[in-house]
Amino acid sequence: MGKKKPKQIVDEIALADGVSAAYDGASVRLKGPKGEASKDIRATNVSISIEGKRVILSGKGVSKKEKKAVYSIAAHIKNLLKGVTEGHRYRLKICSGHFPMNVSVTKNEVVIKNFLGEKFPRTLKIKPNVSVKLDGQEMIVEGPSKELCGQVSADIEKLTSVRNRDLRIFQDGIYITDKDGKLIK
Repeated sequence: MGKKKPKQIVDEIALADGVSAAYDGASVRLKGPKGEASKDIRATNVSISIEGKRVILSGKGVSKKEKKAVYSIAAHIKNLLKGVTEGHRYRLKICSGHFPMNVSVTKNEVVIKNFLGEKFPRTLKIKPNVSVKLDGQEMIVEGPSKELCGQVSADIEKLTSVRNRDLRIFQDGIYITDKDGKLIK
């Protein structure tokens, strides 16, 4: 008599104290001390339920496809949970070798002046629920959503990309040095 395989895959995620969760059939929304974050989740093979301080994910089958779907959604929810309890942080370094670059951050906009001697400033609108701070030659991007923080960091890095010049010489720009949870060398 062999072991019976389970009829479905079940994964549970425990919510921290002070965190509330809601699921409306299309998106999971978590609220915590660091803010609010949500993620659209539309997986047909995975059912999501919230019971007290637990989020329960269950797959309808036991194939590899259902396992991947359940564990991917669990990873997204864990990222949301980390974001509303601790927050996500990206660090960027401002490098200006040829021309003194002037970087300023207002409430919802990043302005870069004198990049490679350009006369017109480069601007970027900051996405909602993301904060950008300047600390000397370093920028810090923080927020409850890992995806939004990463996108703002990538947009800032892309804003100072160098084209039509020798990249061995013109290394000016703003570069990501520390992703959330990963150190880039």
